[in-house]
Amino acid sequence: MSTTNYIPVHELCAQYRIEQTFITELHEKGVLEVIRVEQSLCLPHESIATFEKIMRIHAELDINIEGIDVILNLLDKIEDLNKQLIKTQNRLRIYE
Repeated sequence: MSTTNYIPVHELCAQYRIEQTFITELHEKGVLEVIRVEQSLCLPHESIATFEKIMRIHAELDINIEGIDVILNLLDKIEDLNKQLIKTQNRLRIYE
């Protein structure tokens, strides 16, 4: 399997100056997807935006992993509700 679609966890840890155990705990709690590629843990490119949100929440607000999980779930619900609202508004414009 190629590593072109993945970023090695050790590189992220070096760049963000964090311990690898933090990413491992995020994965164990189901907050972040981590994949093993060629004997090293890697983060899929699709998960980078989520990882960066997690890092901002953790660094700026000093929130623990359980709190980060709750915040991410709430942000997902808000995004879903906004999509539903836009869809409803578009349907209402038909009747105006």
